Amino acid sequence: MSTPTLRDKLDQKIFDAIYSRSLVYNTCWEDPAVDRRALALGADDSVLVITSAGCNALDYALEAPRAVHAVDANPRQNALLELKIAGIRTLAFDDYFAIFGEGFHAGFADLYRQHLRAQLSPFAQGWWDKRAHWFSSRRGSFYFHGLSGLVARGVRAYFAARPKLRAAMADLFDARDVAEQQAIYDTRVAPQLWSKPVNWVISRQFVMSLLGVPYPQRKLVEAQHDEGVSGFIRGAVQYVFRQLPLADNYFWHVYMTGRYRRDCCPEYLKEANFARLKAGLVERIHLHTTTVTEFLRAHEAAISRFVLLDHMDWMSTYHPAALVEEWEAIRQRAAPGARILLRSAHARPAWLDAIRLGPQQVRLRDAFRFMDAEADALQPHDRVHTYAGFVIADVPA
Repeated sequence: MSTPTLRDKLDQKIFDAIYSRSLVYNTCWEDPAVDRRALALGADDSVLVITSAGCNALDYALEAPRAVHAVDANPRQNALLELKIAGIRTLAFDDYFAIFGEGFHAGFADLYRQHLRAQLSPFAQGWWDKRAHWFSSRRGSFYFHGLSGLVARGVRAYFAARPKLRAAMADLFDARDVAEQQAIYDTRVAPQLWSKPVNWVISRQFVMSLLGVPYPQRKLVEAQHDEGVSGFIRGAVQYVFRQLPLADNYFWHVYMTGRYRRDCCPEYLKEANFARLKAGLVERIHLHTTTVTEFLRAHEAAISRFVLLDHMDWMSTYHPAALVEEWEAIRQRAAPGARILLRSAHARPAWLDAIRLGPQQVRLRDAFRFMDAEADALQPHDRVHTYAGFVIADVPA
């Protein structure tokens, strides 16, 4: 864990100012298909997941665990999941898919007033009262709103100004197989996409902050890639477009187009799964606007599965003492044999080796059993591929 520099502290203030006022993530960018393979959820499991946009909390609920606790310190992220849950409870599937699949419903204002608003907490009501137009504006999809949506809107504008590149991207996503994807990417996409201005823009910290990437994570990227952030992003995009089938890659599809297709979308947006959630599985999701540590200290029952995303990267620099407290709380509240998933901007984050727990100052890697080989085997299948590190750790039984 590193000591914050003056630049770190300045970036923290900027990042906190943006984060404390905004919906950062309008969709989840962690692949739940990989997570489910690692989690092996069962009927007795109790899951803690950082809410983000709520897509993956809904995905895990479809596995019918005993409970899914969606925890986020940003109440705007929980407000989005509240809206999704309210829609599952009260709307027909076609209306629901128009809102969260296509990102646009001309009648959203009426649906919101008549069906959704009463289901929401006071904070969520206040938030969506002012932003119902995000779902009904002809100028753009819901997925072009929020901080990450601003970046997606910029990407869309860049493609619109370059018709040949836009056509090449459309053909790339319509490719029949990976071999055709490779040919299109190599001959028509890459030569047009990676210009000097693009490399410069994607290297700016302000753009990274809009995507929810603070400066400490940028440093982790720069520490393992000779070409810095732009080189890492190019490598990640190239891997996805050349090595993984795009037919079911709804992450990049929605980012590029602003909408999902019914045959390329998160599991909760499939009609049969929507029906299962409406029939009762959605009631297993419980929302908590707090930190992971505060939730675990207040929660009395054991947690058997943890999905902690990438927040520990920035905590290791900004709040190292709080990071140790979080791991202490995890160790105290985890059920025997519990499994922990997290992601990192670094393939092997050094802060994992720096943490010491308890009066005996036990190394984190001695307190938990880290399943590096299993994580490494799953990482290549991640359809997002914007994290270099995937970490799996087990609590001793």
